[in-house]
Amino acid sequence: MKMTAQEYARRVKKVGPHSPLGTDCLWAFGVGGGICLLGEVLRQRYLALGLEADLAGTLTSCTLIALSAVLTTLGLYQKLAARAGAGSLVPITGFANAVVSAAIEFKTEGRILGTGAKMFTIAGPVIVYGTLSAVVYGGVLWLLGG
Repeated sequence: MKMTAQEYARRVKKVGPHSPLGTDCLWAFGVGGGICLLGEVLRQRYLALGLEADLAGTLTSCTLIALSAVLTTLGLYQKLAARAGAGSLVPITGFANAVVSAAIEFKTEGRILGTGAKMFTIAGPVIVYGTLSAVVYGGVLWLLGG
């Protein structure tokens, strides 16, 4: 039985799940914005405690990473991501979720070869690039006498 492209598209639309684009975009925007708003609220709280701006930013990042890791461990971040889609991929929380998810997924393989090794399948390239960049940057500064 030969089927035209139009007939195939009609059948897929008929049996496929409905995806309300507008609602999905609003959820992604709302959740992503909410995560960013939480980050700014945390930063302002740290600044109100009298911390320097750099330290407040660092503590904000650490807090968001820890919160994302805890929510991933409890299985709540995945539920949020299923509803929010790309909105939950705000870089810092999405990265923490990816690392912790990989570690949890492979925990049955043991602490070293499972959790320890697999969490670096996502984090490894980022850590290597960050470390290498820091060494190169430090070397250039050292050569320039800075």
